[in-house]
Amino acid sequence: MAFDASVAGEGEQDKSAGRLVPEGSAGGDDRGDGRVPPVNLDGISVRTNLNETAFFFPHLTAGDDGVVRIEFTMPEALTRWNFLGFAHDQQLRGGLLSDSVVTAKELMVQPNAPRFLREGDVIEFTVKVTNQSPTRQTGAAGLAFFDARTGDSRDTELENNAGQRPFDLAAGQSTALAWRIRVPDGIDLLTYRAVGSSGRLSDGEEGFLPVLPRKILITESLPLPIRGPHTAKFDFQRLAASADSASIRHQSLTVQMASNPSWYAVMSLPYLMEFPHAGSEQIFNRLYANSLARHIANSDPKIERVFAQWRGTEAVDSPLVQNQDLWTVLLEETPWVRQAESESQSRRQVGNLFDANRLDEETSRVLQQLVTQQLDDGRWPWFPGGRADDFITLYITTGFGRLRHLGVPIDVAPAVRALARLDTWMADQHRLAIKPLAGEKENAKPQDRVHLNPTIALYLYARSFFLRDLPIAPEHAEALRYWLEQSQRDWVKLDSLQAQAHLAIALKRWDDPETAARIIVSLKERAANDPETGMHWPVARDSFRWHRAPIETQAILIEAFDEVAGDTESVDACKVWLLKQKQTQNWKSTKATADAVYALLLRGTGSLASDRLVEVTLGDSVVRAESVEAGTGFYQRRFVGGEVIADLARITVKKLDEGVAWGSVHWQYFEDIDRVTAHTDTGPVLEPLAGRAAESGGGGAVVRVGDELVVRLIVRVDRDMEYVHLRDHRGSGTEPVNVLSGHHYQDGLGYYQSTRDTASHFFIDQLRAGTYVLEYSTRVQLRGDYQTGVANIQCLYAPEFGSHSESIRLVVASDD
Repeated sequence: MAFDASVAGEGEQDKSAGRLVPEGSAGGDDRGDGRVPPVNLDGISVRTNLNETAFFFPHLTAGDDGVVRIEFTMPEALTRWNFLGFAHDQQLRGGLLSDSVVTAKELMVQPNAPRFLREGDVIEFTVKVTNQSPTRQTGAAGLAFFDARTGDSRDTELENNAGQRPFDLAAGQSTALAWRIRVPDGIDLLTYRAVGSSGRLSDGEEGFLPVLPRKILITESLPLPIRGPHTAKFDFQRLAASADSASIRHQSLTVQMASNPSWYAVMSLPYLMEFPHAGSEQIFNRLYANSLARHIANSDPKIERVFAQWRGTEAVDSPLVQNQDLWTVLLEETPWVRQAESESQSRRQVGNLFDANRLDEETSRVLQQLVTQQLDDGRWPWFPGGRADDFITLYITTGFGRLRHLGVPIDVAPAVRALARLDTWMADQHRLAIKPLAGEKENAKPQDRVHLNPTIALYLYARSFFLRDLPIAPEHAEALRYWLEQSQRDWVKLDSLQAQAHLAIALKRWDDPETAARIIVSLKERAANDPETGMHWPVARDSFRWHRAPIETQAILIEAFDEVAGDTESVDACKVWLLKQKQTQNWKSTKATADAVYALLLRGTGSLASDRLVEVTLGDSVVRAESVEAGTGFYQRRFVGGEVIADLARITVKKLDEGVAWGSVHWQYFEDIDRVTAHTDTGPVLEPLAGRAAESGGGGAVVRVGDELVVRLIVRVDRDMEYVHLRDHRGSGTEPVNVLSGHHYQDGLGYYQSTRDTASHFFIDQLRAGTYVLEYSTRVQLRGDYQTGVANIQCLYAPEFGSHSESIRLVVASDD
């Protein structure tokens, strides 16, 4: 198969030849005296279609020689194009073809236009002139700027007064010409027009050039956590300092407060109710959620009234949707938009899901479905038709016990039916444990070996819920005694906080309160406690092992401190950490969500019935809650423009009842980009430029055209977060080295990087507590004096957790 393409278009023909040559002059001559002949640059036809892709409907013409020809019009950019084609015949025989096409002119004027400009930039706009004719070409080139909307000249405002630039090029040579411009305030979109002519030959190019404002919108946020009854005072230092700035223009100040975040646990129940898969664990969690919902709805008339208010309202949108106006990126531009939409839809229907009739019918249906999937020996498979799974059976049995422990009226017969099989499994594990090892001495005692593991600990915990329903059979008594003795002796050797908490609860129920108390003391000694984030265990991080999952671990630790120690203060502190995870991320799975809801409701639903609002005072102004979200007690107040003053930086938060609450203050303002200061003293550092700063005369780092700049972004975070957006602006005279978007993994952090015209965006699904360094490269393209722009980072679930860097001034010096 042969390929031939003929290209036609304005970009290849010099339609203006002859018309631009003034009388008495001959284009293209070389007088030998160094003088450039006068050239008229008015009226030159310029190329405007600079599309990067040539779209056409294939019209194939086959000749007698077997050659197929394609004719189409190319865009007017002067460059090399890659042609890719696929062909097949009626017998579906196919083939691929590729070739390259070059669009060129004998005299080419090619501007090196930046992607954008910023008010206050000083830029040298360069234009490359190339002579591809067989003879020497002498002429001149010009550069002009116009208002993109009106067509009026903007050369005066841009100080573009250099006029024409001469060129004298031998055949095959090229040269770069430069015009220095200074970008004023008040221009948002320009058109540039670069033209050149030697009299006989001419070319020109016209394109759009956006101008970004000098002032950028900055969002400063201050979290307002409180555990009460308590009165806390906060000082928004950056807002207070705004009184000394003449350049800041206030946009808004938004106060948000969630008075009763315990309701976020209730809002998670629809996720369990509507989980779409038919696995036994998922079916049980639907039963779990519906049973809990019915119990909650019937526990207090106040709670039922909240559900009635939710029905048919949009009061429970996803946090990703509620905070759109505070983001630095539109929701639709993030990779998580679909997740936010589905979460909002689920939460919007939460009131309907708590309808009494629906709950009764759904609970009965799901229980019957779970019983149907139970096998003859009492076990459940993971999915219908699969083999019996002891761990899934253990998990479901534990769930039945937890529901009854919370006071939920539930038929536990399916769980009791599984107990005999679980006891047999426990005895089998005992026989394997005491079996002599190969080469072991005859007098060795198998019971001295450590056989305790997290699954045995889970069994002892689960079995302790049903001691009255079905006592341990006599034939299994020895095995049970063995595992209880192992637990008393070797609990400290378990590398799992979750397993140790299981054993603490189980041993108390098996009449060993002394060992249970020792475990609690040990757990408390290893805990970290923070007024804002609560009580937690830093070693409890994500792992591929089920017994080290952080949400499930925190949930069982709450139960252990509640039941074994009766430590109300520690329980409340642990619940703070659990709720904080819901503030900055989501609970990972049906299992994690079910465990978290169980832990938060352990001491009844009294906290849900509270409707007392947290009081917030800014300066001398008390924030009035004009519209309050039912249940969560969420409300906000927005101060706009001139209402925002520095006195509002003095903040007082007062909580009147028990529990945890949180809020935030978001201050948005416009500031000159070169006046924005970093949140910390360690913002992005351009290491290669440190030694050149003195060359700029102070105030900037000197680089040269062609230098590669490594942009280093240092991110420090003190808690786990999800759905984090980092945006780093670039200087107008720089170009990114890597322009392809895609997923990356760097130093333990996975993220999606998207390169846009003005900034590089990083979307981070999971950001664990720690310090991270992100780097990417840019190349200096244009000389001048301009800002690099600032970097902003924000947690989209909780916009109050955000920060930004400062902007660095770049001075791009001449090569000479």
